[in-house]
Amino acid sequence: MPDVQPLLNDFINKLKKRQIEGSQATSKLTAELLRSVISHTRVPYTNQAGALIDAVKSVGAQLIAANPLELAVGNIVRRVLNIIRDEDISLTTAAIGGLNLSSVSDDEDDDGEGDNQPVLSAAAVAAAARSTLRAPSLHTLLEETPVSAAIPHTSSSGGESDGKSKSADKGSRSKRLKHHVIEAVNELIEVISTCHEVIAEQAVEHIHQNEVILTLGSSKTVSKFLSFAKEKKRSFRVFVAEGAPRYKGHAFAKGLVEKGLQTTLITDSAVFAMISRVNMVIVGAHAVMANGGVIAPVGMNMVALAAQKHAVPFVVLAGSHKLCPLYPHNPEVLLNELRSPSELLDFGEFSDCLDFGSGSGSPLLHVVNPTFDYVPPNLVSLFITDTGGHNPSYIYRLIADYYSADDLVIQRRPTPGS
Repeated sequence: MPDVQPLLNDFINKLKKRQIEGSQATSKLTAELLRSVISHTRVPYTNQAGALIDAVKSVGAQLIAANPLELAVGNIVRRVLNIIRDEDISLTTAAIGGLNLSSVSDDEDDDGEGDNQPVLSAAAVAAAARSTLRAPSLHTLLEETPVSAAIPHTSSSGGESDGKSKSADKGSRSKRLKHHVIEAVNELIEVISTCHEVIAEQAVEHIHQNEVILTLGSSKTVSKFLSFAKEKKRSFRVFVAEGAPRYKGHAFAKGLVEKGLQTTLITDSAVFAMISRVNMVIVGAHAVMANGGVIAPVGMNMVALAAQKHAVPFVVLAGSHKLCPLYPHNPEVLLNELRSPSELLDFGEFSDCLDFGSGSGSPLLHVVNPTFDYVPPNLVSLFITDTGGHNPSYIYRLIADYYSADDLVIQRRPTPGS
């Protein structure tokens, strides 16, 4: 894939340098890169899906290694892998249906036309058989769109046309698979691009007149959610916890005021004091794990505990690209990282606390500045995604629809000493 390599290298550098802000932008760029990879991958006549899966896994492993903390990258890689598997199964199922239809005419005219059928892998045939036996989930049934019936393969009886159909079928099946996969990836990109707007449209169902909403830090999803409710003539007040030590809540509160929302900025330590006046907590998330737990900006677990103590609903807004099929205890998951101590105190103050007279040269003061918190699922009241509102106990069902169990581990983290 020489044409894709410069794009891949550029994207990896941006991931390593943390130059891409937000999970939505990261997810969209990841999907667009994988679409280019699929488009430039040459697939053989047999095991075409396997060739595409290997290419995507190879690129995906490099992307995940570039920034393991950005779980959205791995989510999109796994979503694309699942798309390839689903499209392969769909084409295989259609081909099996064509074989069954052609068997009727073979009884009347057996002239070896069966050789014209595409070569189907055993894995795809078995998966297609399982898919017909497995009952679909309610989510799948609601989202499913009517698909036109497969048209049986027809060919002329001449030997020359038979030879042409064989060679044409070899190329047409590979083109069909790549075409269907690229179309599905385009749909995924569209879903990612519009997730904020789709989530925001549900605001009027959850925010009511004269309510008080509490949020922490800054989130584009929450901003659009609150703004949409304001546009629909909902009158409410927002408490914004400042989100120390980066204080992103300051700019977030200013943005809400510019949109005409009544806003009160509070310190993080005042959350317990103010929570009794709050009707609902609405926050964003960095990632939603398979058990319904949430990885969110530091301080969020404190807010969730305060909400539970005062029986205040704790609502999490997250696009479907943030749903991660892994559990927090999986070794592939990197839950946190420590940021620079300079966000808490300047280096002048920090250097004054060093005592080199003891002989060890180690500082007496240690500064710990984690990036994220983990909120367990029992503290979450509701998830609002671009597919609607869901209880934490239903997250596993959404993940089963979006991901394949064969793709959970893209690249294992190296063990110490290996």
